[in-house]
Amino acid sequence: MATGYILIIAILVLGGVIATVGDRIGTRVGKKRLSLFNLRPKNTAVLVTILTGLGISASTLGILFLADEGLRKGVFELEDIQKDLRRKRVQLENTAQQLDTTKAELEQARKEQAKAQQDLQEINKSLQAANAKQQQTQAQLNRTINQQAQTQAQLQDTQKQLSQVANQYEKAITQLQNVYQERNRQLEEIKRLKAERQKLYEQAKQAVAEAQAAIDKRDRELAKRQEVIQQRDQTIAKLDAVIQKRNLEITAREKIIAQRETRLKELETQQDFLEQEVARLEKYYQSYRDLRLGKLALVRGQVLAAGVVRIKEPAAARQAVIQLLKEANKNASIELSEPGTTILPNFQVLRVTEEQVEQLSNQIKDGRDYVVRIFSAGNYVRGEKPIEFFADASLNEIVFSGGEVLATTTADPKNMTSYQLRQRLELLISASQFRARNAGILEDIQIDGTFLRFIAQLRQYDQAIDIKAVAAQDTYTAGPLKVKLLAIKNGQVIFST
Repeated sequence: MATGYILIIAILVLGGVIATVGDRIGTRVGKKRLSLFNLRPKNTAVLVTILTGLGISASTLGILFLADEGLRKGVFELEDIQKDLRRKRVQLENTAQQLDTTKAELEQARKEQAKAQQDLQEINKSLQAANAKQQQTQAQLNRTINQQAQTQAQLQDTQKQLSQVANQYEKAITQLQNVYQERNRQLEEIKRLKAERQKLYEQAKQAVAEAQAAIDKRDRELAKRQEVIQQRDQTIAKLDAVIQKRNLEITAREKIIAQRETRLKELETQQDFLEQEVARLEKYYQSYRDLRLGKLALVRGQVLAAGVVRIKEPAAARQAVIQLLKEANKNASIELSEPGTTILPNFQVLRVTEEQVEQLSNQIKDGRDYVVRIFSAGNYVRGEKPIEFFADASLNEIVFSGGEVLATTTADPKNMTSYQLRQRLELLISASQFRARNAGILEDIQIDGTFLRFIAQLRQYDQAIDIKAVAAQDTYTAGPLKVKLLAIKNGQVIFST
């Protein structure tokens, strides 16, 4: 709103300024009697006034067009706007016509729905009327039967009265005329009652016949429906029997297939086992033959290189792994070469992949102490190359604490020979070696002290004593494991290595 006021004020001010300037110019032109375009001074003043008015109009329109985009579009695009307006009105009229058509169709659909609803109500009324008529027929039949029973009762009463009249006729002759007249009247009444009874009997018979016909018709319909139901039941029973038979056949076949599949799996398992056994026996035979020929240089699981590493910077892990692999390659080259053969420095024996290097580097780069070992992946003979390997990285942590019992045995020097005592001690040492390997220590154990002096001391006793193999000190995964032998009697250490 403030912008509009400012615009109006600016237009008024500008118009006043231009008018003043034009008036001044016209006055000066009139006083100086100037002439433009060879016009008279008076006409020149008029021309200046006209130009001044044109300037006022042009500046006003320019300001309005610059300030209001809607006004600019309305002046220059008025014809297009009117055409668009006429087109929109035509579309609106078409839409209105379509709306009217849709409303008419909707009204027609509503009328048809109402008509269908009315027809449905008439059908319901007809059905109710038929039911009411059936009920009335049944009630009339019941009334007819009741009237027949009443007529029969009246007939019996009349017969009783006739018997009484006959008895009175014998007893009173004087009343014969009256009795005769009464008898005639009663006979007429009887005839009328008989005629009425016959009529009622005919009506009842007809009603009974109609009812019986309706009952017979319903019985026939029920019989037909029952027959159809029985036929369907028989068909369903036959289909059930066929389905049951097929199910039994399918079950039997599935059992046979399952048995065959089980047997096939067993045969495949046996075949795989036999193939593995054949391959294992072939490897054993090859290893045995190579061993007999003296050509077996490396055995499966043999340590090619080992070391304890601690990576302070992750970038140094790869260099440490490569250094261990070089050492393992050198040791494998020495083992696989023939005696007296010169080993080249860059001779590559191990088949090393970048994935193995990355995997081992990622495993040891967390800054802790690791025992890294490079093992031979199989049995290899001299001259064979390249060879496969596998690596293992274990935390270098305490496996056995000092004084921890590794194995225990009992010896009776009195009843055992020196050879038997030595075998018993070697069995104790083997058990300790087995525990060490299970714990991850691959190096051979070392006996702390003199083994022969321990056997000599053991021979001096003539009683059964316990012998224990204990860790001499705290042992890490890198090893080696130093074992101390203790001779114990009644819980006391007698001597040790």
